[in-house]
Order: sequence, then C-alpha cells, then structure tokens
Amino acid sequence: MSTLRIQILICLALLGICSALTVDYDSRAMIISGERKLIMSGAIHYPRSTSHMWPNLIKMAKEGGLNAIETYVFWDRHEPKRREYDFSGNLDFVKFFKEIQKAGLYGILRIGPYIGAEWNYGGLPLWLHKSGVALRTDNEDFKNEMQIFTTKIVNMAKEGKLFASQGGPIIISQIENEYGKVMGPYGEPGIRYMNWCAQMAVAQNIGVPWIMCQQPNAPQPMINTCNGFYCDSFTPNNPKNPKMFTENWSGLFKIWGAKDPLRTAEDLAYSVASATTKNITTNIELTAYQNNAGERFCFLSNKGTSNDVTADLGQDGQFLVPAWSVSILSNCTKEVFNTAKVNSQTLVYTTQPHYKGKLKWMWSSEAIKDTLDGKGSFKASTLLDQKETTVDSSDYLWYMTNVNINKTSWKTATLKIGTNGHALHAYFNRKLVGTWFSKQVFAQHLPGGTYSSFLANTTVTLKRGSNIISLLSATVGLAHYGPKYDLVPVGLVGGFVQLIIDESTIIDLTSSSWSYKVGLNGEAKQLYNPKSRHGNVWKNTPKKVPTARPLTWYKTTFNSPSGVDPVVVDLQGMGKGHAWVNGNSLGRFWPSMIAPADGCANTCDYRGPYNVDKCRNNCGKPSQRWYHVPRSFLKVKGQNTLVLFEEVGGNPWNVSFQNVVARTICGLANENSTLELSCQGGRVISQILFASFGDPQGTCGAYKKGSYEATESKSIVERLCVGKQSCSISVTESVFGLVHKSAYPVHKLAVHALCKV
Repeated sequence: MSTLRIQILICLALLGICSALTVDYDSRAMIISGERKLIMSGAIHYPRSTSHMWPNLIKMAKEGGLNAIETYVFWDRHEPKRREYDFSGNLDFVKFFKEIQKAGLYGILRIGPYIGAEWNYGGLPLWLHKSGVALRTDNEDFKNEMQIFTTKIVNMAKEGKLFASQGGPIIISQIENEYGKVMGPYGEPGIRYMNWCAQMAVAQNIGVPWIMCQQPNAPQPMINTCNGFYCDSFTPNNPKNPKMFTENWSGLFKIWGAKDPLRTAEDLAYSVASATTKNITTNIELTAYQNNAGERFCFLSNKGTSNDVTADLGQDGQFLVPAWSVSILSNCTKEVFNTAKVNSQTLVYTTQPHYKGKLKWMWSSEAIKDTLDGKGSFKASTLLDQKETTVDSSDYLWYMTNVNINKTSWKTATLKIGTNGHALHAYFNRKLVGTWFSKQVFAQHLPGGTYSSFLANTTVTLKRGSNIISLLSATVGLAHYGPKYDLVPVGLVGGFVQLIIDESTIIDLTSSSWSYKVGLNGEAKQLYNPKSRHGNVWKNTPKKVPTARPLTWYKTTFNSPSGVDPVVVDLQGMGKGHAWVNGNSLGRFWPSMIAPADGCANTCDYRGPYNVDKCRNNCGKPSQRWYHVPRSFLKVKGQNTLVLFEEVGGNPWNVSFQNVVARTICGLANENSTLELSCQGGRVISQILFASFGDPQGTCGAYKKGSYEATESKSIVERLCVGKQSCSISVTESVFGLVHKSAYPVHKLAVHALCKV
C-alpha cells in the first residue's frame, strides 16, 4: 500500500533536541511516528474566547479525551482594513497553537480563509466587497488578496515553528471550506478557482497534508473530507486517502426568537461510531477489523429507528444492539461500548446574584437631532447597499430625504418601504412612526438573503412644505453562507420608498436625493469606553432613568465578583442592543425576543436521523438572557463599567451580575460500567437527591423510580459519594444487590446529586 511520507520533527522538550520522524497517511488512518493514530479533534476558535481562557479550555478538551484541537483563521479580524493587520490579544493564533503544543496535543490549522463558521460574512473582510471583485471564484483580484493573506498566515506559522515539519503541533492544514456544497452556480470559474486553491496551498510548502472539506472533486494531493451530521456513507475520492469526519455537527446555531436545538449524546456517539463502519445499507451490519497482532475488533450496527435486535455471531456469542446504535466488540466477543448506553455526567448550571440590591444607572439619549433634520455626511441619488456603505463599521445606517407637499388637501399618506435590512426604524418629521423586523429575525426562516426582505407600511401626517423622512436601518450580522452570498443585498438597496396619497397618487422617493450617515453618534463618541472624552453626556439622575425608550444609552459601575466562578450579566428586561464591560464588547443582546411557548418536550428520543425540529427546548424563554463576562475583562481592584445601548426600549433595573455554579449533577450509566461523578471548583458532593439502580425513568432533575429497583440504591450512592469532590460507582449487581428480573436484560443507575456551594 502506497503512502504519502511527510518528514516531521518532534521536539523532545526535556532534552532540548529534535528528532526526525515520519508522518504518513494511507486509506486506513493518519500514521504518526510509525503508528496509526485515530485523531479525535475538537474545535476551539481562538477569537471566540480570551487568551486567558485558552489554557483551561485546552485542558478540559484533553481531559475529555481529545488529542487534537482545530481552529479556523479569521481573516476579517486579522485584516479589518486592507494591509492593516491585528494579531494581538485573543487574535494571537501563534500563541494559541503554542498552548495546544504545551498541553501535548496536535493542532489542525483551518486557514480557509473563507470559513463560514456562523461568523459574520463568513470571515471575509468587507473591504473585499467592491465593484468588479467576485468572491470565491476565478477572479484575479480576489485570488491575489487570498494568496497574500494565506501566505502571511503560513509564514507566521513557520516563524513560530508551528508546523509538525518544524517540531510544532500542526499536523493538518485546510484551504477553503465547504465549497463543494455551493460550487455549482459558479460554473467553470468555480472549478478553476477550486483547482487554483489547491495549487496555491501546496506551493506554500508546509510539510503537512492539506485537506478540503466537503469537496468531492478535490484535486490531489488534497484530502477531501466530510462535514455533517452523519458520514457513514462518505468515501474519499482517492482510495489512498483516509476517511476524515472533520465536522460532526453537534446541533444547530441559535436563532433569535426560536427554540433551542438539541442533539443527544447518544446520536452524536452513533454518528462517530457509524463513520468508522462500512456504508450501512441494512438495519444490521457487521464491520470487522484485524490488526497486525491478530486482534479483532467488530462494529455491530443497528440502523433501525425503533426495534432493538439480538445479533447472533455464532461462536462469538449473541449481542443485543439497541435501535439506532453501534456496539464495539473487543475481539468480536465482548461488548466494550454501545452508543445508546452512554455513561455520562450532566452538569446543571445555576446563577447566583453577585450582591443584593439594584445597580445604579446613569443614562444618555442617542443624539439624533442631526439625522431627524435630514443632515448626513454624504449624499447619493439612490438607495445604497448598507454593507458596502458601512463596511461593517456599524450595525446602523441612516437614510434621509425630504419631500415637498404643496397641496393643502393632502393631510395624511401611507409611507411604504421595501427593504433588505433586518430591522427598520422610521421617523417622519422628527417623530418615530414605526419599527419593523424581517421574518428571519422572528425565526420564521433560517438566515438567508431573501428572507431578510420585508415591507413596512405606516400612516403619516403630512404638512405643507418640506417633510423629512429619516430611516434607521439595522443589521444583526451579515450573510455568511451560500452561493454568491457576498452579493446578498443589505439595507434599502434594491427596495423602494413611497408616499401613497391615494390609489392614483403615489410619490416615489426611491431615486430622490438621499443623505447618509454611518453609525450612531454614541458610537462615534465611544460612549461604551470608560475613557471616552465625552463623559459629560451622562445624566446622573437615578430617579429619572427612562425605560421603554428607544435609542438610549445606559451606564453603571460594579465591583468584580469574588472567587473564580464564571461571571455573567443578566440582561432580562432589556429590549435589543449591544453591551460592553470596561470597553470590551459582550455582543448584541435581544432578551425581548421570546421563543414560542409550545413544541418542547421533557423527553427526547435519540433514535433516528437528527433534524432541526427534533428535541427542541427553551420554549417560552428569551433566546439569550445571560452574557458571559470573561474575568480578564474585569478589574481586580476598583470599579468596573457596564454600558448598554438600547435600540428599541428596555428596562435596565432588572440587570444584574451573577456567578455561574454547577450545583446540580446527574449521572446515568448502564450495568457493568463505571459512573464517575464530580463537582467543579473544589466543591464536594453534599446531598444525593435521587438514586435508583433498576429501570429508572425521566431526565436529569426529573428522575423517578421505574417498575423495579435495588432498595438500597440511594444509601449506597450516599456512602460512596457524599463529602467527596468526586466518586466512582461500579454499576453492578454485586454493589447494589440483586433486583427483580424483568424484560430488560440490562439495568441502569440514575443519580441526581447536589454540590456544596
């Protein structure tokens, strides 16, 4: 069997020397130091956390059984303006990979530089979007910029000695991302672009393999890989390449106003295990492997969605395989794991108020007199594209025009607006006359171009002479995925603005002279920054702090919560806007967006293919209420500052800072296994609320006794666990005693415990 041989240097840190090894891959696996390795990788995206959080995140990943960490590279963050780079703080990807190496893990560098990742504009900087530059296709301007950035990242990685060929942790690198799913509409230029990506990447000479995700026609030597919920039917396009499952989607992204998605651990385990089997075409499938030592390993799969099956393997024995599960058999004679019998601990996090009492607030109105008077910074005789105009410098763009009314008989009219924005606030003659949101915002559609379009209608009162129309268009992130997603219009571009007097009299203002202003005055003044020189705008009148008022800034101070527990700010009561702590952005908030009250269940059947409507939760609650405040954002001594910009109207008096603690722990394990329970932060298990060995029913927090149980279940668990930070429970009849035999051949242990706070 032919293999690709890659020279690797592994630094022996204790000896301070490096020795050359080979890393190969063939159709069966990656081969590192002459041994086939199963790479179990997890994603930690470095800019989605602070650099102070990296070591602990990596540590937990390793403790969870991973041997590799992968991350994208975020072009828009590293080059927000052309040739102006930023690799500081949590953008220091070199430091991030060195932390990975320090933990003894491998690294996977997914350069892209298109990444998707539910990240604004797919990670591409907005300055790329300009006339004549088509993105992700055979366009010379785009390819030139992409090559310059890719080369810069590669050179920085080489300078940091990050590639395995230099003794670093990176064993795999990726170019582009999921292009095969959207390539069709690009035609032949898309094929040429894909081939160019491969050639450009190989020419970087990094000494480790390159991969392309979801690219069935990836040219050699690219390794094409699978992303998805299931990859059991995936086959590499080259029989010499290993099968790689680069993204196992553990659920879906949250959507404002939607119920939360949930994918069960059993289904995740099933998808991983089934990916190592042959393409499962029948309900029961046996895949057998044998190593050079003659040891056998069998994967016994049941693809059925309802019926458990007993498989007879002759002299190797009979095995019960639950529906929608895979059993792993050591030497094909002993079950060592089944995906439907996941033994795991569940942590239930609760929040505790940092201190009693209310925060003391100052406030300031967003200054809008200039825009209500129709005064902008530039003009155009057309409705502009919001993303092109703001270049992602703000979520907000003002569109302003005026219309002269000379007929005294015209008292009222209908203001009708067609927009491709996500939100629109309309002012007519300096008065707010309406606020509207797209269907996408109300969770009626997944994010996509046309779903951001909507119509706005409202009745306005006319006056003789000049009537000023001021429209504030707002976005909640830009399209990040799909064919030619960069061309999706944003804002009023492609829409219209009309005044409808009656059926026969329509004043079309679409091509009028429009004034524009990018962003908010408060943003320009950096009111979110405690060091802003415009601190005199804040009104310190606690008894007169306005609520339910649009376009309002709020500010308060607070002491850092003690201890090491995670800190969150509870924004319950606020409407929609943006939050900052000590000038650091916490992100957009929208707790007034409530998920539908129906459609959630207390139980979730893991069996059968995952879909977006399966196992939903968080019904009737805000899409997001608590926002993490990294402790590195906080001052150890002195006052911290929280600033909120409220767009639609909210009440800051219920806002509070809270510590997050895992007070409740639950465990569920099958017979003849070991259940591990542990509390976080050095806490000990203080109480066992429920324990049953038999056929317990329900879920964490709502366990109940089944048809039978070992009568001393709770006292046995109390003796083994109470007063300890962690405990191991052997789930066997010898520990819990004989129980009534039933139709269920395998007993379970369910435990619900409390950690001392």
